[in-house]
Amino acid sequence: MTVPAAPLAVGDLAPDFTLRDQNGVDVSLSELTAEKNVVVVFYPWAFSGICTGELDEIRDHLEQFVSDDLQVVCVSCDAVYSVRAWADIQGYFFPLLSDAWPHGEVARAFGVLDESTGAALRGTFLVGREGRVAWTLVNGPGERRDFSDLPRQVAALASS
Repeated sequence: MTVPAAPLAVGDLAPDFTLRDQNGVDVSLSELTAEKNVVVVFYPWAFSGICTGELDEIRDHLEQFVSDDLQVVCVSCDAVYSVRAWADIQGYFFPLLSDAWPHGEVARAFGVLDESTGAALRGTFLVGREGRVAWTLVNGPGERRDFSDLPRQVAALASS
C-alpha cells in the first residue's frame, strides 16, 4: 500500500469541495458548514462488505449522523452511477458523493487517498461550522471503523 500524505488533523482547515451526490446534485462542504457541522466519511468502494456494513450503520442510526446541527456526507472514488445503484439497493437516503473526477482529488486533499489502489482509506472527519476539523478517525481499507465516539465529539463541538 502506498502511504498517502498525512491525513488532516484536529484544528486543520478542511479543504472546501463540491462533488455530485448519487442524484447528480452538487454538494459543497462550505455550503453545508454554513448551516451545520458536517461528518465527512470516506470509504473505499461501493458494494464492498465492510463499506456496506459501515453505511448500513449510518442508515440504521441516522439520528446520530443527521440532525438540526449535523449532516453526514459519504465520499468514495466510485462513479455517480455506482453510488446511485448502491444507494437505491441499500436504501441510503443521505448524500453519497462521487470523488471520481478528477479521480480522488478530495480524498487526496484530506490525506486519505491510497494512490496504489485509487481508493480512499476509511477516513472520518467531523468538520465544524468554521470549517476546521474537530475530530478525526482514519482506518485502513480492511479495518472497520468504530463510530461510537462520534456522538460525544458532536456534543463537545456543540458546547464549544
